[in-house]
Amino acid sequence: MRGPHGPDEPREDGAEPRARPDPHRGRPLPAVLPARVSHRPPLPRAHRARARGGGGAPRAPARGRLAGAGGRVIDLSIVIVSWNGRALLEACLESVEREVRGRAAPDRIETETLVVDQASQDGSAAAVRARFPWAELIELPRNVGYAAGNNAGLRRARGRHCVLLNNDTVVLPGALERCVRYLDANPAVGVVGPQLVDPDGHKQNSVHSVPNLVSEVVPKSLLETIAPLRYPSKRYEHPGPIAVEAVLGACLVVRREVLETAGLLPEDYFMFLEETDWCWRIRRAGWKVVHLPDVRVIHHHGATSKKRLPAETRIEYHRSLYHFYEKNRGPSVARAAFALRVAKTALRVATGWVAAPLSRGRRARWIEDVRLLAWHLRGRPAGAGLARLAAGEQPG
Repeated sequence: MRGPHGPDEPREDGAEPRARPDPHRGRPLPAVLPARVSHRPPLPRAHRARARGGGGAPRAPARGRLAGAGGRVIDLSIVIVSWNGRALLEACLESVEREVRGRAAPDRIETETLVVDQASQDGSAAAVRARFPWAELIELPRNVGYAAGNNAGLRRARGRHCVLLNNDTVVLPGALERCVRYLDANPAVGVVGPQLVDPDGHKQNSVHSVPNLVSEVVPKSLLETIAPLRYPSKRYEHPGPIAVEAVLGACLVVRREVLETAGLLPEDYFMFLEETDWCWRIRRAGWKVVHLPDVRVIHHHGATSKKRLPAETRIEYHRSLYHFYEKNRGPSVARAAFALRVAKTALRVATGWVAAPLSRGRRARWIEDVRLLAWHLRGRPAGAGLARLAAGEQPG
């Protein structure tokens, strides 16, 4: 992968990476992580009737489809990872219930829902068992992060498509079905992502560009202006689906075949950029990644770690960023990105102290910059950031 100018060499010009043979092609998914499946819901009454021969014959699994209990074809597996976000999780599951269980159309998509609880201490698991018995609950012994948590759900998923859904999202009517229909109509597309919006309807950034040194030097707003297709922005209205480098993992729908050819999410990230790394690998395996701007999902952006632990969140993002560079761009690019980030953070610290006393928000942001700079200068210790939460530590 590091060979000079070889077919696997990552390209700085942003061009679509070439497809390459994948060593995982045709292999079964990895073994299940240690977990306790405390609840698997029974087949809904309507589907039990179909299995017995009532209510019409069950649909025969087509090529590439996986059948669930009673011969039911599962179109979409909904995987929701949660850690100490009970209120958000309940709102998310309520929206899922309205969307995929409350619709009476005979041709609606068939779904299953898997909730992966990462040792929450706020009663999240008990709430799922009590209020949402139709969801399968997978309880992990500790917080293993976004990627490993989702992989635990993906390994148990039976659907021909899977959606990774943050617990701080709310599914709007028709969103998931439209994603499934788009994948069905476009077999070359492996991943789709909707437009994420605030509760008031304002658009959020819903796509990622693969990190490179150009984006480290040139302001993001300028890149979005001069190269809107290479650096899509929420500021622009796209008339229809657009091919992108990566979509946000808050709501990401992936084709089952992608899991079998490109593998699961990379677990060498605790949080941040794992979906970008994954989309990078998926595109290298020959699949397209597409953003659907007319499909909307509400995302309570910042309602979890970013709001509660802002400094730790920024540290964890930078840890993931340098790992991405080292893994996909090479050590020289990683060192250059590190130097640029340190210089920019030091400049903010040096100039920000003047404005820090002017408002509480500016002061808080300046303190975050100080902590981020200190983390860099201390050699990026592993004990800082959000990763330590996996061991049950509390923020200092």
